[in-house]
Amino acid sequence: MHEPSTLPVIVIDDEPHLRITASQTLELAGYTPHCFESAEQALEALSADFPGVIVSDIRMPGMGGMELLHELHRRDPTLPIILITGHGDISTAVEAMRAGAWDFLEKPFAGDQLLDVVRRGIEKRQLSLENNRLKAELEVQQAALGPRLVGRTAIISRLAAMIQRISQVEADVLLFGETGTGKDLVARAIHERSARRNNPFMAINCGAVPENTIESELFGHEKGAFTGAVERRIGKFEHANGGTVFLDEIESMPLALQVKLLRVLQERSIERLGANEVVPLNLRVIAATKVDLKAAAEEGRFREDLYYRLNVVTLPLPALRERREDIPLLFQHFAVVAANRSGLEAPSLDNQAVAALLAHDWPGNVRELRNLAERYVLLGAAFDYRLDMLLEGAASDTQEPTLPRQVELFEKSLISQSLSRHHGRVTDVCRHLGIPRKTLYDKLKKHGLHADDYRHSSDP
Repeated sequence: MHEPSTLPVIVIDDEPHLRITASQTLELAGYTPHCFESAEQALEALSADFPGVIVSDIRMPGMGGMELLHELHRRDPTLPIILITGHGDISTAVEAMRAGAWDFLEKPFAGDQLLDVVRRGIEKRQLSLENNRLKAELEVQQAALGPRLVGRTAIISRLAAMIQRISQVEADVLLFGETGTGKDLVARAIHERSARRNNPFMAINCGAVPENTIESELFGHEKGAFTGAVERRIGKFEHANGGTVFLDEIESMPLALQVKLLRVLQERSIERLGANEVVPLNLRVIAATKVDLKAAAEEGRFREDLYYRLNVVTLPLPALRERREDIPLLFQHFAVVAANRSGLEAPSLDNQAVAALLAHDWPGNVRELRNLAERYVLLGAAFDYRLDMLLEGAASDTQEPTLPRQVELFEKSLISQSLSRHHGRVTDVCRHLGIPRKTLYDKLKKHGLHADDYRHSSDP
């Protein structure tokens, strides 16, 4: 964000003494004022992505403040416009707020009033520009082939370059990273950027498959190979022929099966359980682990020969705390995805929310951040969009909220968002949610919500 001394404020008024007074007040506070006696002059000087705010009188010769407001919002609806109204002209102020003005000042106004409304407008403008920049960056990254690595830090740029390089060669890959760092996404990114992209990508979590069935899952079996094998089964390796097999949590694979996996990697062929024929394979194997396999091999918990066979190309994945600058961008990405999926809005982050994100340690890494972004969109209104409260709630919960509690929080969030969108107008909220007035009032009472809290002070 810009320092106050670099932030411009455009002041438009046909009265010279007001322009001079406002300019002096803003300069003393560290802003850079640009004064114009007409709206037409200001429009000619206004650049795209103007980082400041506009302060304009409503009644002026030529283009008036309301006409200026509509023109500026046509260009950029997020630009804060502060309109100056005459003494006692409340109806004009109400009309201006409904038309989208950020705020208004009533003549005569004190310097402190001007600085307060400008400061709040500047903060809003900076957040809007930051969110626009994040969204633009996301659009560029989403245009990339296959799954996207969201981020702009040096460590994530190096990872992206390594993925691109590895995807062009045929070596097997070992991914190493903490839980939630995105090992599945990286494996899919390697596959989608490789020449194998049009062939299958088969993922299997070695820690989630029962030990007595994992061999059949990987290599398949013939009818009658064991009790319950009533028909032939094609395993993951054979099904992925021509493509990629992703073995997550490979440290959980039983030692006896590791011997067979080593043979598959060396000979590029498998034998189904109960079969004598060899099935040749053309595939890449990507394995992933969250533990030090070399240490596990030294302790006898993992086969040393398999470790060295997998360790030809090892790709370490950074923890989220090692790329903190990416956290706001990642959060925005996950919030937009959640909002599009649920049909809800993804509110912009303020400085307090960003600070809460950056201060958290993220033991669950990107997965934890994604879950928080989804909670923020779905349940944020129930917590007044306080990320610190959502984080505290997630940390204090020893288990996920029960389904009835999730439904209750979602209902409260949905009603709160509708009240905010319609400025507390009960009739509009009922129409939007498709419920009778009595039902809405019952639910407002149940959730401790009050329609009056969502009305602007200038609303009738």
